[in-house]
Amino acid sequence: MRNFLLIIFLSLSLLTAGCFDVGSILAASPSTGSILIKVPFTSQAPTKEWQNPRFQDACEEASILMAMRWVKGQSILLDNKSVQKTKREILDLSAYQEKAIGTYHDTSASTTAKWLLGGYYKYNNYEVKKNITVKDIIKNLEQGNIIIVPTNGRLLKNPNFSGLGPERHMVLIKGYDYRKKLFITNDPGTRNGENYKYSEKILYQAIRDYPTGYHVPIKNIEKTAIIIKK
Repeated sequence: MRNFLLIIFLSLSLLTAGCFDVGSILAASPSTGSILIKVPFTSQAPTKEWQNPRFQDACEEASILMAMRWVKGQSILLDNKSVQKTKREILDLSAYQEKAIGTYHDTSASTTAKWLLGGYYKYNNYEVKKNITVKDIIKNLEQGNIIIVPTNGRLLKNPNFSGLGPERHMVLIKGYDYRKKLFITNDPGTRNGENYKYSEKILYQAIRDYPTGYHVPIKNIEKTAIIIKK
């Protein structure tokens, strides 16, 4: 009887809290509240070397690195030794892509998944989904998956970006606020990108895959995403 009452108490506590931590609990889609998956954060320039072309174009590498630390249950620490390790891993990912496909610059969702997840990390529990919708993204978050989306970064209107923002930019989505209709992200394009919230309308409108290469013209708007599962 005591165990039964304890279960009821814990269930009510979760419901009234309105926030589900998917790091330990997978929640059904609630009508209110939020869902958040614990994914460690790094910017794409962990040592603040934003002028370095490698780091300017490292949103794909940083997004995949964060995702794989989550997959492996590893953290991203901020002490000098750990930051240098994160920097080295981003540079290694960049060099790997350059050797494999001839460029470290912009890489499409499918290229990023194939070469960084599958090639570098040897991880294949992912899906590249075309024509993704807001409902698809929310459903995957509820299932405990995280999502990486290529975007037109200028449409994100993030005040932390320099200038107008990057035309080609990847963002990791790790949560959703049902009441305010906000996606919770790890945006590697700024040191303030951890738990950064975008309205679902703004983020979805910004989703736009781009070709692999250096500023190859974008002819079509394709709503493509990388869904990463544990």
